[in-house]
Amino acid sequence: MKLIRNDWRYYSTKFAVLTFIFFTCLSQNTLWAMSKSPTAPLNYIATDAEFSEAYIDVDEWRDTPVKHRYVHGGFKNTDTRFSFYMSPKKQYDGRFFQYITPVPDNENLSQGATGEEDKIGFSISSGAYFVESNGGGVGATATPGAGIDPTIGAYRANAAVAQFSRAVAMQMYGSKRPYGYAFGGSGGGFRTIGGIENTEGVWDGVVPYVIGTPMTIPNVFTVRMYALRVLQDKLPMIADAVDVGSNKSPYDGLNAEEQAALAEVTKMGFPLRGWHAYPHLGMHGFAVLFPGVVMADRQYFSDFWTKPGYEGFKPPASLLAAKISHVTSIKKLIMADQASAMGVDMTPLAGQGRGTADAAWKALQQQPAAAQIPVAVQLASVPAKNTVGADLILESGANAGKALPKTRLENDILVLGRDHSGVLNGLKVGDQIRIDNANFLAAQTYHRHQVPGPEYSVWDQFRDPAGEPIYPQRPMLLGPLFAQAASGTVQTGKFKGKMILLENLYDTEAYPWSADWYRSQVKAHLGDDADKHFRLWYTDHANHGDSAKQTSATHTVSYLGVLQQALRDLSLWVEKDIAPPANTQYQLVDGQVIVPSTAAERKGIQAVVHLLANGKERAEVALGEAVNLKATVDVPADTGSVVSAYWDFDGKGEFVIAADLSEAERRGNSVIVSTTHQFDKPGTYFAVLRVATQREGDRKTPFTKIQNLGRARVVVK
Repeated sequence: MKLIRNDWRYYSTKFAVLTFIFFTCLSQNTLWAMSKSPTAPLNYIATDAEFSEAYIDVDEWRDTPVKHRYVHGGFKNTDTRFSFYMSPKKQYDGRFFQYITPVPDNENLSQGATGEEDKIGFSISSGAYFVESNGGGVGATATPGAGIDPTIGAYRANAAVAQFSRAVAMQMYGSKRPYGYAFGGSGGGFRTIGGIENTEGVWDGVVPYVIGTPMTIPNVFTVRMYALRVLQDKLPMIADAVDVGSNKSPYDGLNAEEQAALAEVTKMGFPLRGWHAYPHLGMHGFAVLFPGVVMADRQYFSDFWTKPGYEGFKPPASLLAAKISHVTSIKKLIMADQASAMGVDMTPLAGQGRGTADAAWKALQQQPAAAQIPVAVQLASVPAKNTVGADLILESGANAGKALPKTRLENDILVLGRDHSGVLNGLKVGDQIRIDNANFLAAQTYHRHQVPGPEYSVWDQFRDPAGEPIYPQRPMLLGPLFAQAASGTVQTGKFKGKMILLENLYDTEAYPWSADWYRSQVKAHLGDDADKHFRLWYTDHANHGDSAKQTSATHTVSYLGVLQQALRDLSLWVEKDIAPPANTQYQLVDGQVIVPSTAAERKGIQAVVHLLANGKERAEVALGEAVNLKATVDVPADTGSVVSAYWDFDGKGEFVIAADLSEAERRGNSVIVSTTHQFDKPGTYFAVLRVATQREGDRKTPFTKIQNLGRARVVVK
């Protein structure tokens, strides 16, 4: 299968826009622009002509979150803006940390954060000043056909900001060149890698995290949506079967189609233990990727239902049962103020706004002609089936044949999305709408028809013994187009400097094997010198989002401490040639990343927690019987010590019961924590111990605390 150069160039511009929207959904932030009058710029020599004239329009000392000099500015004749948070001289050790957002976003994102989420406070406490930018602003995400170079938003704007920050720093601290380190996750991980692979002398090292591969989008979403549809009624059983202390296989109780679907998504890399999050797994970013797939390969959605080799040609009963083609009509147009009064959920589509829901809708009302544009419509009838992903096509009225922009359908209320084609202006009560999910159902197996090269082993399930695809293949691979749009290039593993790559074992968005793929690219480029420039650390019990608060706190932990320690270890590696801890050891087996059970074998920097109830992962006790809980916290050598341990017994994830570490038993690098607990009602419970280690043993700092947890099942009869 060949990728035609002209196709690549044609679609890369379009996919730049779609990728921007997608990663905006993950970052949940919006664009912002500074409009103050600039002051005279510093003596700055640009290496990129696009960013030749820098200016500063705010320069002041601030006291929160810690004392720092705040410098804001931009580059003339561009939309690029930046913020520098300069530490006092006595706290400066000659470096900066720069956050790379998932998409070009906002140069003031980090203001107001507290605790371990405080990037400004962390940077200054690490002897660094902190840098962030809007990544090129609105001009970096121009509409298709506008002729905007995607490399500006991918890495060039961030590189120019980094270089100008050095001019400010050298004026403030002295003439020595500051070391520079960039970090970013998800789409920001793509952009961080794209930056160091495509520049020299800008960043000395980087920490990308929770990255995908050039084949991640849209394929990790299509296979997940497929599994969610086929397995929907069995997901609670599957989640329980893969949890600790289970005596069942996740395939128990599944019919042949369900077993095949679970095997397919597992071999594609969805982490088996990630199914605990099934109540929260929906379309997510695929809601904005889906139209892009249709745009790029419209013929597929016809071929799926009409040609041999596609599932829709001879659809299984479950596929037919899920199909919807329902005609209804608009019963009522709902304006912003009416939606608020009706109690419609006012949370906008992720990435569209900030602040409270009320504030978001008030902002909508203040837009031109907003009073005449509906934000939702009430439908005369809705299908009884699941309408997730369904298209809503106008069958009558001024815009017949066009699709309505949507965010979600709640009962009979359709909450509308952004209107880029003026469809909403012509809506009237009585207009007919067809709710149709044929395209969405077809998209769910698109990954089968996107088989890349043999280096992507998770696609082996779709190859015959000779290595040829078993399903019909589409004329192009879409994944690299998204990667190109996000990072300015497809990742190659070729970079100068040093890199610590972080990936999570519970990641349901960027599957864990993605980091192994990138490591193989680095190894191919650097060979035996790879360990001199590259580390890969996996974090157990961690999902995709980089926030302190966890949606499923008894299953997952924050990985911010790992990220922060990686930045500090990276700076020591670059500046003092102190090598960081070794790579996490693992095996990739049928799409699943498997790590050893002990810290000594696993390596990396995260402690391993083994929790037992009455000496086993599963205890069955009588009502009122005390359960003995004993956890072994195994810490990798030279990575710190245990500084906190908290229990949760009721599943709320509040972790308010502290273990007394002063009385804990210690064996080498291991700490033994134990307690007893009685459950007052029959049922199945999971006792959880969440621990944190810290390199210097500092219990008071909010930073670089590396978390993990252990679980044990208790069945009370």
